[in-house]
Amino acid sequence: MPTEKKISSASDCINSMVEGSELKKVRSNSRIYHRYFLLDADMQSLRWEPSKKDSEKAKIDIKSIKEVRTGKNTDIFRSNGISDQISEDCAFSVIYGENYESLDLVANSADVANIWVTGLRYLISYGKHTLDMLESSQDNMRTSWVSQMFSEIDLDNLGHVTLCNAVQCIRTLNPGLKMSKIELKFKELHKSKDKAGTEVIKEEFIEVFHELCTRPEIYFLLVQFSSNKEFLDTKDLMMFLEAEQGLAHINEEISLEIIHKYEPSKEGQGQGWLSIDGFTNYLMSPDCYIFDPEQKKVCQDMKQPLSHYFINSSHNTYLIEDQFRGPSDITGYIRALKMGCRSVELDVWDGPDNEPVIYTGHTMTSQIVFRSVIDIINKYAFSASEYPLILCLENHCSVKQQKVMVQHMRKILGDQLYTTSPNVEDSYLPSPDVLKRKILIKAKKLSSNCSGVEGDVTDEDEGAEMSQRMGKESLEQPPNHVPGRRFQLCKELSELVSICKSVQFKDFQVSFQAQKYWEVCSFNEVLASKYANENPGDFVNYNKRFLARVFPSPMRIDSSNMNPQDFWKCGCQIVAMNFQTPGLMMDLNIGWFRQNGNCGYVLRPAIMREEVSFFSANTKDSVPGVSPQLLHIKIISGQNFPKPKGSGAKGDVVDPYVYVEIHGIPADCAEQKTKTVHQNGDTPIFDESFEFQINLPELAMVRFVVLDDDYIGDEFIGQYTIPFECLQTGYRHVPLQSLTGEVLAHASLFVHVAITNRRGGGKPHKRGLSVRKGKKSREYASLRTLWIKTIDEVFKTAQPPIRDATDLRENMQNAVASFKELCGLSSVANLMQCMLAVAPRFLGPDNAPLVVLNLSEQYPTMELQGIVPEVLKKIVTTYDTMIQSLKALIENADAVYEKIVHCQKAAMEFHEHLHTIGTKEGLKERKLQKAVESFTWNITILKSLELKEDRDVASFCISGICKNYSLISSLQTLQLNSRRKDIINSCLF
Repeated sequence: MPTEKKISSASDCINSMVEGSELKKVRSNSRIYHRYFLLDADMQSLRWEPSKKDSEKAKIDIKSIKEVRTGKNTDIFRSNGISDQISEDCAFSVIYGENYESLDLVANSADVANIWVTGLRYLISYGKHTLDMLESSQDNMRTSWVSQMFSEIDLDNLGHVTLCNAVQCIRTLNPGLKMSKIELKFKELHKSKDKAGTEVIKEEFIEVFHELCTRPEIYFLLVQFSSNKEFLDTKDLMMFLEAEQGLAHINEEISLEIIHKYEPSKEGQGQGWLSIDGFTNYLMSPDCYIFDPEQKKVCQDMKQPLSHYFINSSHNTYLIEDQFRGPSDITGYIRALKMGCRSVELDVWDGPDNEPVIYTGHTMTSQIVFRSVIDIINKYAFSASEYPLILCLENHCSVKQQKVMVQHMRKILGDQLYTTSPNVEDSYLPSPDVLKRKILIKAKKLSSNCSGVEGDVTDEDEGAEMSQRMGKESLEQPPNHVPGRRFQLCKELSELVSICKSVQFKDFQVSFQAQKYWEVCSFNEVLASKYANENPGDFVNYNKRFLARVFPSPMRIDSSNMNPQDFWKCGCQIVAMNFQTPGLMMDLNIGWFRQNGNCGYVLRPAIMREEVSFFSANTKDSVPGVSPQLLHIKIISGQNFPKPKGSGAKGDVVDPYVYVEIHGIPADCAEQKTKTVHQNGDTPIFDESFEFQINLPELAMVRFVVLDDDYIGDEFIGQYTIPFECLQTGYRHVPLQSLTGEVLAHASLFVHVAITNRRGGGKPHKRGLSVRKGKKSREYASLRTLWIKTIDEVFKTAQPPIRDATDLRENMQNAVASFKELCGLSSVANLMQCMLAVAPRFLGPDNAPLVVLNLSEQYPTMELQGIVPEVLKKIVTTYDTMIQSLKALIENADAVYEKIVHCQKAAMEFHEHLHTIGTKEGLKERKLQKAVESFTWNITILKSLELKEDRDVASFCISGICKNYSLISSLQTLQLNSRRKDIINSCLF
């Protein structure tokens, strides 16, 4: 920590300000001056030195301060030429005087900035009564509770306890703390007091507890919402939950439930108050984890065809080590099925005593009996998910042992086997919903014209290829099973194969014309990569209808994993992973399938499912028809990082830093890292913010990685991987996991997440809603020319409504962004936070309202009351512009979209005969293919311009303003200081 003593109260902040700090003073001419700032002992003025001004002028009276803003949110910061070099988390501004001048400052750390912001806000609220408030808060609820904890271990009322009991008690209250650290803190305290003996008195117990169990970053957050009290009441907590955490339908009853659940003191529970300890408990609970709890259950549409889902899949499931010499074991199946895997692999060969066995042929891997694996599958098939399980059967058995396989499967799996013949009149596979608790066999199948009891099919043998590459052809190989050769398949086994018939892939055009929807092709990783790079559009379109399985290259003898994202971006559903090998690739797989209740099925993005849609897997720009989103992540702090496994050179010292990685389509892949915090793995403070543009949110993942900075080689501490769509915004804890996926006890990251431009349109913006484009510089979505006159004429009619739709969207975004800036907030703020920020400004010196909110009309307006400063006029004018843009969107969205839909329907009438029409127009080969591609591009663009969501956002903004009035007006009942009560009673709210 930058400060020697941990900040745990407003008193600590005030004392630190009186001692003073070096801050950087920022001027509009891009100059930065280093000055020493301090608070006068009487707490009436803020001074700085040295200064060319008279000492009486180099100060600001506390009573003249209007507000204190965090971040770079004044005109001086925005216009300063070196603003990009200034940390958002270290910057703050003091707004003072009748003309709302700004004193723009930069602290050496976010911690120091928070001290000044908290202390100044406290002084503004309580003024001359600050000393009284500080004195009265010394014997507060928290101190009373900690005293009670001490009394409970001081059973004989001696006034002191043993060091051992004191350490154990604090460890019980904060399980993440190390016993050695608590004991050391008591010994340091005793040494500073020249105290002999090891007994601990109550005052020492309280001091050590405050020092070790207070997280300053959470304290600073609490006082932002607590009306400068040392606790949150039910209404403060409501405000936090709605304004910061983005929760809807919050009321006082819900706030009270949270307080009763997490507040440790009986006084707090009785009064409905949440102390710093209760607030910390809440923020560290699963209720505030970064993963959206809605995604912990099945929440996606499970009635789509099976080919519309990504399926959690395992490769050579029976192996628990490498691919060539490793042991085979049934625990591989147990592990995979318990993890939600929905596709497992069985390589079956003739075994002794007429019992088929499972292993990788032509290798030294050990064998397990086929029957025992089927028993395990029967036991665990639906332990983690009730949705269909696919058994990828690589059959290398003789006809005799094939019949034994069938007997075992029919006897053990029984009615769970799905053997219904596919309906030739259908076009798509059944849905996961229809196939609940069914087991599908993916294997070779006899052709329908085979009338005998057996026939020959082509063998597929990964092991043989691996053996060839390893130069191990001398190994004994079963007869008649050379790769690519044909072998006999019995009819009974063929009859078990229904909608997952294995066939060999030839090329995309052949598949589009001849492949049946129930046929499945398997692709070697190398071949799949070739198609992904050379034919990305065809691969995506292929996977809209057919299942594709991708398995690792035989060269991955060490069981390393391919990057599943390389194939998910092409729509490949079954990307088989080596579950036994931990690391980045397996983290991505586990993280991805954590969504949708970990059921093993994830619905693919609409752009990968719809028959007429344009998407190229290798795009390095924005995706047509998809609105890019901006992800803002602030890494605030870490808690209880363990020492990396196997490291010993540095003892217990950890020097952590954090990587934030984005995985997805090529346009989205990015990473950022924090600074290293030296010698602090217990409570490192990072306070660094990052911004990422996400072009295809439905396929993006965020990975947090904590590493130990070591000159020998950085070592892994923990990670957590989460789909973008599962992120919860607001202040969240990220529970870290080990290299092998186990949860690291008490180890976490504390972060803030915000997502902007969720409904944005046009080209991606560097700063989301904070960057505005006027009509002259605005770029409208462009439709492509097909060079088919009749169709091009139809698409031309869409251009005017496209412009109208884009204008409605971006006018609203621009107006909201302008209002946020005038409120002194960044682009990640919401309107509730804006209203909270401007409310205090609308009160005059005599406590008379300068601006009131008129709710009598459908759209709330701000009305000036007499003569007001220019800055307030500007706020009211900008607010009115925002309301008018919201109104325009709400009232015109349906009419504009109807025109777009009409054009879309008219164009789709040509879709079925597009090739014929193009040929008649004289288009051939490449030009005809280009016309088809342009048609899908145009339809994709038109689909993306649906304004219903934008209209809903605008309506939500309007209702939110009105709700803010109701919610914040209820604060009148609070025991607040007179100034704040006057603001609430007589002003905007």
